Amino acid sequence: MTSTAPPAKTSLWAGRILSALAVLLFVGTGLFSLLKPEVAAQASIRYGYPDGAMLRIAIVEIACAVIYAIPRSSVLGAILLTGYLGGAISTHVRAGEPFVLPLVVGIVVWLGLFLRDERVRALIPLRT
Repeated sequence: MTSTAPPAKTSLWAGRILSALAVLLFVGTGLFSLLKPEVAAQASIRYGYPDGAMLRIAIVEIACAVIYAIPRSSVLGAILLTGYLGGAISTHVRAGEPFVLPLVVGIVVWLGLFLRDERVRALIPLRT
């Protein structure tokens, strides 16, 4: 693996802020589903998921966000969140709704990781 320079302070903090925003979004929406089960049940019906599926989806969402928030496992967390967001995009497409928001959130997840983690920058060199 090639060595890259550590991120500049502004890049590091921008990455941390973007990553924190993504984690807050995932944990917030996951907790909302856990704390408002009647709203989650309505969403489950609207999107054609079986009863109780939203509870399991919320738990997976929170778990993926926690894995992403831990620096040692952040790359794995980003991969898991990408899969989660792929499912969200698929659900929106199937329901005939716009899917821009999950796509943008996925970009924010990876951009935040890219800006704060030199291992990711080494794997995805934007400059030669």
